[in-house]
Amino acid sequence: MTVRIAHVSDIHFGGELRDAVAAATPAIAEFDPALIAVTGDITLNGLPREFAAAQAWLEQLKHPLTVTPGNHDTPYWNLPLRALTPFARYRRYIGAPDSDRVDLPGLTFRALNSARGGQPRLDWSKGAINLRRLAAIDWGRPAKGSIRVFACHHPLIDLEGAPVTGGVRRGDKALEILTLAGVELVLTGHVHVPFALPMTEAGHRCYAVGAGTLSQRTRGVPPSFSTIVADEQVIEVTIRVWNGQGFEAGETWRLPRLAIPAPPA
Repeated sequence: MTVRIAHVSDIHFGGELRDAVAAATPAIAEFDPALIAVTGDITLNGLPREFAAAQAWLEQLKHPLTVTPGNHDTPYWNLPLRALTPFARYRRYIGAPDSDRVDLPGLTFRALNSARGGQPRLDWSKGAINLRRLAAIDWGRPAKGSIRVFACHHPLIDLEGAPVTGGVRRGDKALEILTLAGVELVLTGHVHVPFALPMTEAGHRCYAVGAGTLSQRTRGVPPSFSTIVADEQVIEVTIRVWNGQGFEAGETWRLPRLAIPAPPA
C-alpha cells in the first residue's frame, strides 16, 4: 500500500508569501495526499486577523488535515495573554492545540504540541515535550506495512548548521519513546529549512523530516512545502520549491523503511 502525505509548515499568516500560499492550494490538490500535515507557525504574531486568514486557507485544502501549533501561534507580543492563555485564539480558530490523531489505511498519525506560551527560561520560542502525554498516546494495533508518523513543531534533536535551534526539552527522551512505539517519521517545522535525516546514529530508529516555509522569513533557502510517498520498501520525501511562478520538484530523499519490530498489541 502507498501512503501520500503533504507536509506544510511555517506559513506565518501576517508575513506569508501570498502568491506561494495561493499556488500551494492547487499544488497540494494535484498531489492528492491521504493527509495534509501542518506543523505549526501558521501565524506570525498570533493575532485574530492572522488566525482568520489561516482558517480560511486551511478550509480550502479539501483533504484530511491535521494542524499542530508553533511558538508563533500564541499572542506573540501580548505577554500576559501569552503566559496565561497562550492557545485560546488557536483553539477558537483552528481547534484543540494539545494533540491530534488520524487513522487511515496504511497510516497511523499522531501529533503533540511542543510549543509553550511561557517557560522558566528566557527564550520562549524553544520547545518542550510532555513525556507523560507522549507515552500515553494510543497507537492502536500494529498492521503489517503500515507507517506510524508523529508530528510536532520543533525538531526534537537540534540540527547541525540549522539557522535556529528547537531547543526541545526532553527531546532525546521523546525520541526513545517514539522509537519504542514503532514510529518511523517525525515531522517538524520551525527552522524554515527542509531536511530528511536518519536518527539511527543517535541510537534511535526513525527519520526526522522537516518542512520549509511559505513565508517571507526564508532564512536563505527558497520557500517550499514537502511531499512524502511511502510504500512498504521506501519513504520518498520531495521538496516542492516555489520558483516565483509555481512549485517545482527539488531535492528528493529516498529513505529505506526501517526494520522495526511491530510493538505488542
